[in-house]
Amino acid sequence: MTAAHEVRAEDLGHAVASRLGDGFRVALVCGIEVDDGFRVVYVLVRGSDDQRVELVLRTPIDVPSIPSLASIDYATGRFEREIRDLYGITPTGHPLPARLVRHGHWPRGWYPMRRDAGPASFEPDVGSFPFLEVEGEGVYEIPVGPVHAGIIEPGHFRFSVVGETILRMKARLWFVHRGVEKLFEGRRTSDGIELAERISGDTAVGHGIAYAMAVEAAADIEVDEQDRLVRALLLELERLHNHVADLGALANDVGYGVVNAHTSRLRETLLRLNKETTGHRLLRGAVTIGGARLASLPDLGVVASVAAQVAELAEHTLANSTVRDRFTGTARLSRDAALELGTLGYVARASGLDVDARRDHPFVDLGGSFSVAVEPAGDVLARYLVRVREFDISASVVRDLVARLGGRAGQGEQVDPHQAGSGLGLVEGWRGTIAHRVELDGTGSVSRVKVVDPSFFNWPALPVALADTIVPDFPLVNKSFNQSYAGNDL
Repeated sequence: MTAAHEVRAEDLGHAVASRLGDGFRVALVCGIEVDDGFRVVYVLVRGSDDQRVELVLRTPIDVPSIPSLASIDYATGRFEREIRDLYGITPTGHPLPARLVRHGHWPRGWYPMRRDAGPASFEPDVGSFPFLEVEGEGVYEIPVGPVHAGIIEPGHFRFSVVGETILRMKARLWFVHRGVEKLFEGRRTSDGIELAERISGDTAVGHGIAYAMAVEAAADIEVDEQDRLVRALLLELERLHNHVADLGALANDVGYGVVNAHTSRLRETLLRLNKETTGHRLLRGAVTIGGARLASLPDLGVVASVAAQVAELAEHTLANSTVRDRFTGTARLSRDAALELGTLGYVARASGLDVDARRDHPFVDLGGSFSVAVEPAGDVLARYLVRVREFDISASVVRDLVARLGGRAGQGEQVDPHQAGSGLGLVEGWRGTIAHRVELDGTGSVSRVKVVDPSFFNWPALPVALADTIVPDFPLVNKSFNQSYAGNDL
């Protein structure tokens, strides 16, 4: 249950700072338009005892503003810029008031999340972006993207370089902004699952469960333990097929292509197992409001075989002196930097932060086979090792969950709540903690959904880790973070 408190603008900073000092973190900040203005909701959570708090600040519609908290929490400052771009709510006193979501060709004065936004006419995106120029003898710039080789999503990276050493990198994202949160508004609660599963294509289960849990919290819906076990099983299956892909891609980025060929084969094996288990290779369609269902339980022989092969491939990868040399010490993200930036998931755990929503905000007991994999070094090697360990842990958790299900594949109950309320869902997706906050209007429809993929927290850590790294290592470092463009660019 999330405790909600109304606060005044002059009290907001103290209210947030005191909770940050008590071990909370800001999980999300969202704007909500109401008849007489806006509500801005600050959600803070604490992992040590799974505490959740909402602070609600109201601001009038004619000159909407909020006091900026960027000086006390970095991530909150980015949420404030997002709210300004989408709602026109000014964060007063923000140290970096530059646009975040909005590109230069967006119409001025058009705020797409407002009720009166309407259609807009966009100009060609020919304006210059305010990149900070690094000056000095021998400094030059390398622009990369937004269009990349292959099928990856668009993002522009501007490198300031001396020789091959990166002095500074700036990432410009939000090229694929789709208005996802606006698309949720007015949908039937059950229809929102399909949209949630498509927020980031490789995280269908994570976002689907986070959305379902938020709706269930808003409507006081109890989910049977069997269905919660099925949901946990789905999350681990999703973690497996994504981690194995990354383990191969990291080896490939330093020229060890044979490992990538084998992990691609193993990922295909897992995707086929997903199809047998749920009817969809990416595990879509298994989560419902109020439950979860499977076509069949996964074949544990396949899972065990893949896990054994992944362990062998990881051993071969790290035994290669060239690979280990390229991984070790590359793009270190210190524990202090990871903590200050609010990083989540394997990026945080590879920098020594012991955070994992499966333990800190659990919806079911995962049993004795579950543990949190933490590495202290913060380099590419640490981010690789965390994935290796998590793959092994997830395979064991899958085995234990299947045994606990005792041949049952979930009831899959579908509930369509018809009551007003708000709720929060926190789920440890394969990249890190996903947060969904949902408001229901009492007619069976959704009035507001705020989505936070862990990539929103983790993208800013990439430029920090890249300082003093050489340009040829950028693809390797970027893959070691492997953040979602679409999950960030809602």
